[in-house]
Amino acid sequence: MLFMKGNPQEPRCGFSRQIVQIFKDQSIQYSSFDILSDEEVRQGLKTYSNWPTYPQVYANGDLVGGLDIIKELVESGELDSTLPKAETLENRLKSLINKHSVMLFMKGNKEAARCGFSRQILELMNGAGVDYDTFDILSDEEVRQGLKTFSNWPTYPQLYVKGELIGGLDIVKELKESGELASVLKGE
Repeated sequence: MLFMKGNPQEPRCGFSRQIVQIFKDQSIQYSSFDILSDEEVRQGLKTYSNWPTYPQVYANGDLVGGLDIIKELVESGELDSTLPKAETLENRLKSLINKHSVMLFMKGNKEAARCGFSRQILELMNGAGVDYDTFDILSDEEVRQGLKTFSNWPTYPQLYVKGELIGGLDIVKELKESGELASVLKGE
């Protein structure tokens, strides 16, 4: 957790800007809190941590330090073992694709499709009587754009079975018409 002045998109001091750049360069996964937004937190954290300046970096609830300490950790090569690396988009996509044996990437979710194609594919999936999970691509632009490239499939919805792309609505319709949909969804 990075307690900073401003936010990663708009740091409000040079030290915060530098630490955000280091985290970006080192692919560090982190959340942030703008101490300028809450004076009570700003003053209280100084007392709590016994560290008078900002930014302040915490890992697993423990104070790591400020900018100088982070720079020292980078120079010594210890930053990787101190702070978690961000998951790459490719690994994140693979994890999402394999979250369930049958994954449907769509606009909306099982309860509320947000486009006609998603609504149609939900009807086909529900009619096949197979358990599946969904991911709302409208909730995450990075996944939405990244999955198009990763799968080499430019449109949504996208259906995956056991981590493999089956296709979109047209493919699912063809599988339904040929009587193969249920067996494909079961991975047979």
